[in-house]
Order: sequence, then C-alpha cells, then structure tokens
Amino acid sequence: MAASPLDTSRPDRLIAAQALSRAAGAPLLTGNAVELLIDAAVHYQRWLAAIRHARQRVLLENYIIRDDSVGRAFRDALVERALGGVFVAVVCDWVGCLGQSGAAFWKPLRDAGGQVRVFNRPQLGKPFGWISRDHRKVLVVDGELGFLSGVCISEKWLGDPSRGVAPWRDTGVALRGPAVAEVEAAFARSWAGTGAPLPRWPAAVPQEPPGKVALRVIATEPSTAGLYRLDQQIAAMARKTLWLTDAYFVGVAPYVQALAAAARDGVDVRLLVPGSSDIPMVAGMSRSGYRPLLKAGVRVFEWNGSMIHAKTAVADGIWARVGSSNLNVASWLGNREIDVAVEDEGFARQLAEQYEIDLGNATEIVLAPRRRIRGERVQRSGDDPAVRLRRAVRRPRGGNGSSGRAAASALRLANTVGAVLTDRRVLGDTDTSPLVVGTVVLAVIAVIAALWPAVIAWPLALLAAWFALNLAVRAWRTRQAHRERRQDDEDES
Repeated sequence: MAASPLDTSRPDRLIAAQALSRAAGAPLLTGNAVELLIDAAVHYQRWLAAIRHARQRVLLENYIIRDDSVGRAFRDALVERALGGVFVAVVCDWVGCLGQSGAAFWKPLRDAGGQVRVFNRPQLGKPFGWISRDHRKVLVVDGELGFLSGVCISEKWLGDPSRGVAPWRDTGVALRGPAVAEVEAAFARSWAGTGAPLPRWPAAVPQEPPGKVALRVIATEPSTAGLYRLDQQIAAMARKTLWLTDAYFVGVAPYVQALAAAARDGVDVRLLVPGSSDIPMVAGMSRSGYRPLLKAGVRVFEWNGSMIHAKTAVADGIWARVGSSNLNVASWLGNREIDVAVEDEGFARQLAEQYEIDLGNATEIVLAPRRRIRGERVQRSGDDPAVRLRRAVRRPRGGNGSSGRAAASALRLANTVGAVLTDRRVLGDTDTSPLVVGTVVLAVIAVIAALWPAVIAWPLALLAAWFALNLAVRAWRTRQAHRERRQDDEDES
C-alpha cells in the first residue's frame, strides 16, 4: 500500500503535511464523508432534493444561474422553502449571469422572503474591479450537507438530445462532516462582501463523525493563490502519477515547468482537456502550450464529447482535488474559487477510475515524427497507424497548386483516419494559430482606423472618460478618508 501523506510518524511525511497546509492556507479536516458526483443530471437531482428537505437555511453560490427550465426549477424550489420559513440566500456573479438571468427572474424569490445578491457589479472608483469574478459553485443546506462542483445551473450542462449534443462532462462532491462548516464559512465571506453579514446560527451539536476522510477546503479569493501554491507542491511531490482534467487550461511557465520536471523524473503526468470548447479562444491558447508538455513526456488528451468542464486532479492514488478552479491565472489569482483536496486512498481510487473511463472517450495528442535532413525517410515511431498514414502522404515540391492542396487535404484525412484508428492525433502547427489570428485582427483594426477613424476614436474616448471618472471618484474618496482620519486624530488629541 502506498504511504499516506497523513502518516506523520515519518519525518518526511510530517514535513509534507506541513508544506501542504501552508501552501493551501487550509487546515486538514478529518472525519468527513465525501461522495463523488458525475455530470449535471446527478448534481441537479441531489441539489434539488437537498433544497426541498431544508429545515433551517439554504445557501447557494453559483457563477451562472440561467433563466431556463433548470434555473426555474431551482428558483421555484428556493421559493417554496422561503415561503416555508427557511432562510434562503443566493449569491450569483454579475458577469456570469449577464444576459442569463436578471431582476425579473429573481422577483418571485425576493417576494417570498429570500435574499439574492449579485457579486461585483461595476462600481465607480474601481475601473478594473470587475475583472475579479465569483466562479464558485456551492450549495450548503442546514449546515449539515454541502456540495461544491464545476457545474453551473443551466440547461447547457444537460446537452441537447434533439440535436445530438451530449451532456457536458463535469465533476463535483457532496460533503458531510467538519468540511461543511468550512464551505459555509466561505459562503459567508462572499455574502459579507456584497452587503450585511449572514445571521449567526447556534453551533451544531457535536455528533459522531459521518466518515473517515481527511481533506482541505481551499476557498480561493483574489490574490491569495492558495490553490496555485498547492498545485505546484503536488506537481513537485508526485512520485508515480499525476492525472489532471481541466476545462480551460492555460499553463503559466512555472506550472508548465513543474509538470515537465515531474514527467522527466518518471512521473506519469496526463492532462485531459476539451477537444471542442465553449470558449474557442481559450482552446486555441491551450493548444499553443501543448508542445513543451509533450516534449517533456506529459501525455495530453482531448475530450471527444461536446464539452468537458471538470476540474480535477489525482496523484499517486492517495491525493485528489475536485472543485471550480481551472489551471489558469484567472482561477489561481483573480477569482473566488472553491475546491477540496482529499487525502484518502478510497476517494482517489474512485477519481482515478473515472479518469480512465474518461480517457476512453478522448484522443491522445502526439508529436509528429522528426524528419531527417535532405528529405530522408521519416524516423520510425513503432507501428502506429497514425504515423504510417501520415508518412504515406508526401507533399510534392512546388505544392502551391491544386496538387499541393490535394496533398494537404490527404494529409489532414490521414491524420483524421489515424486518430479514429488509434485514438491519437498528431499535433499540428498550433503555435502559429494565435499569431495569425492576432495579425488579422490588428490588420482589420488598422484598416478601420485609417478609413473610418471615428469608429476607433469614439470607443477610446468613452474608455478614457470612464477611467477618468473612476480615478476622480477614487481620488475624492481617498481625500475624504484622509480628512476623516485627520479629524479623528485631532479629536483624540
């Protein structure tokens, strides 16, 4: 059996546990029960059942709550509980819900006595304040049952069977035990950041622990970087395996280097990302970072379904992470996020088994075989049919005409057929795609500026006016604060 990081009888394990606690900024909580939840349909069923059985309070925090059949089902369940005397509090994000749900959608809940707050609307005096978002997906019921996940409240997560669109692949957990109080405390901080604090409820009566799972609740807030430090630590500490799933991977250099170093050291590092994304620009940025990972030995897979939105990690079969945080700067440094880092072999085994199931619906990305100089034959890469198909198609010299285009089409077909046969696809020239897009965008802007300068000038003027107004408000507030402090000092003297 693999040594557990909880075994503090060994000095190295004691140091590891201490390092993880300090990196995450979160204590290790024992005595929890953790249930793995897969995909939105299961989440919605469990979330709605928990809301409908609430006796005292329901606390819901989610990045997107959409005015559709799913969103209305949740709102109606909350209305029913509010009418029954249950305290209902909802935090949704301004950007996430922009165009998705508004005041009219929430009016029935507010009329029933429920409270709804919108996180971080644009404010005068904070010109860049809107960048920080509440990206959490949290539900806490009666202080006893908690959920956190990557799942938003929207029909989109269920797919569209009428058009053959599969449900989104996502992951979350249900929690009982001391961890629930930590999740509720994280919600309370979000709530207090948007207005008056939550009321105080009597402390829960101590009971027998519902489980034996040890975990950390990592409630990231802007500029805290707790999860970033933890992810770096796990990449450095993994000895055998590190399997990652991420929806919007945009690896920063230090983290990419950490993964690459682990792979070069013999760790089986794998990264599963969407093959097609709901944010194509992010998918392009993600692909542009594949090459250094692949060169270091990290295995990269793209999901073949409609969208994989899960954010998970499992290392050495003893440590696992599930939550709302993506592997990018926005999640690590800018947003409010929440994850659990579970130190339990049983749960880690469950997540690893699910990871292997997911790889059954994914295509591995591989580097193209290296060519020798002066047109010598391609170096052998085993009996990989994808490589053989690619090798069989040669681009003729002077391939700018129809024969060159035909050869290019045949090459793409060979790669596609090879991917179907082997679940592998050769990495294309992804590094140039963002550069080409950037070139085209800047060229279009230059043409517009030359021919119709007002089209560019007016937005710039409005932007400058917006920042000038914000800076003026900020200066006035700062001046007022100085005056108040000076007056307080004079009163004290």
